[in-house]
Amino acid sequence: MVEMTKRIKNKKMKELINNLKGDKGIWSFVMLLALISFMPVFSASTNLVYVIGKGSTIGYLVKHLVHIFIGFGLIYFVHKVPYHYYKGISQIALPIVGLLLIYTFFQGTVIDGANASRWIKVPFIGVTFQTSALAMIVLMIYVARYLAKMQDKEITFKASFFELWVPVFAILALILPANFSTAALIFSMVCMLVFVGRYPLRYLGMIIGVGVAMLTMFILFAKAFPDAMPNRVDTWMNRIERFTSDEPNEDDYQIEKAKIAIASGMVYGLGPGKSVQKNFLPQSSSDFIFAIIVEEYGLAGGLAVLVLYLMLFFRFLVTAHKAKSLFGKLLIVGLGFPIIFQALINMGVAVELLPVTGQTLPLISSGGSSVWMTCISIGIIISVTKKEEEIAQEIAEKEEREATLQRMIDEHILREQQNEEAEAMAAAEVDTQSAEPAAYSIEDKSKNPMRAVFGK
Repeated sequence: MVEMTKRIKNKKMKELINNLKGDKGIWSFVMLLALISFMPVFSASTNLVYVIGKGSTIGYLVKHLVHIFIGFGLIYFVHKVPYHYYKGISQIALPIVGLLLIYTFFQGTVIDGANASRWIKVPFIGVTFQTSALAMIVLMIYVARYLAKMQDKEITFKASFFELWVPVFAILALILPANFSTAALIFSMVCMLVFVGRYPLRYLGMIIGVGVAMLTMFILFAKAFPDAMPNRVDTWMNRIERFTSDEPNEDDYQIEKAKIAIASGMVYGLGPGKSVQKNFLPQSSSDFIFAIIVEEYGLAGGLAVLVLYLMLFFRFLVTAHKAKSLFGKLLIVGLGFPIIFQALINMGVAVELLPVTGQTLPLISSGGSSVWMTCISIGIIISVTKKEEEIAQEIAEKEEREATLQRMIDEHILREQQNEEAEAMAAAEVDTQSAEPAAYSIEDKSKNPMRAVFGK
């Protein structure tokens, strides 16, 4: 009975694995990163439980488990959709995302006493949602669609400016006041994507110049009229100023605690759950979770996480190269590369290479919308690899059918030749027998009426 149960479980597991289409390497690395996330999130959640006095460690672990489970559900359902459908979806979703960003810009919800104008709360569910993460996905698909459409056409600056760059700058203008790091990441990724999509370099240089000029004007406006956007622009502008100055500040406290955590981990770490700085480091389960990983698992653990992201980046490169269509290549680049760059930014903040940005560690940091948006991006990427895999499988099956048909034809021709040879040999034998002369005899065996007088 036990063996039968094991066989049924193994059969179901094999069926589940067979239903996971697309690049198996991407599936593997995503699952590994998700599995790695549980111990650091569980350990860092003690900061929220015992220092802030909110919830329980098991509750945060279960919450993270639910977020990951929903995320993988999103990957599964998104990767089942043919990726070329997203061309039309992006055109419909872009104005919807613009409206959501406008609503987010004005609603001004506060979470835990901090300005949270980058989030909105979903009605009836009560889950906070970061609209800029969704805007990034939709914008990348929209840009990839435009570049694929203009693949064999001549691109003019005027036409591309209104059709491509006006929507991009409109979305960035709605994200920039509350979230400079995300706006900068999106703009840099869009520039990288259009470069890969063979957008004219002279036009791209002009667009970068326009973007820098618009950012400068925005900063000057915010400085001249600080009451126009209170507690929004000041946050990220002060972070940049504090990063470039030597005076002690709040960000220095976070960075110092993060560096202490990293230094305490040394090579092999203090051990799972034994972090000390998690009790002093704000946002230890999200923005600074990499520091907690290094403190508990050492330099070896930190390098292992970095290597996983780099291997995932390598799989993105391989699958983008294998993709048959330009739109598929651009989707992988536009949605995959930001995941890796976001991870590198998070690690760079932890070691003070970059100012504090608020970017989470993809698939590892706690949080609902960040995990889900990352999973949607991965689902679309796997949808591209699934299509190419299906095409390769169809080609292999076609070649196999053609080989089988040719083999059957060859066998039939061989049998026909053998039959013809056998018939020819039989006919030759008959001709040979008929051509042989009869034995000579003077005896007349015919019914001759003169037989009676013969010999008389």
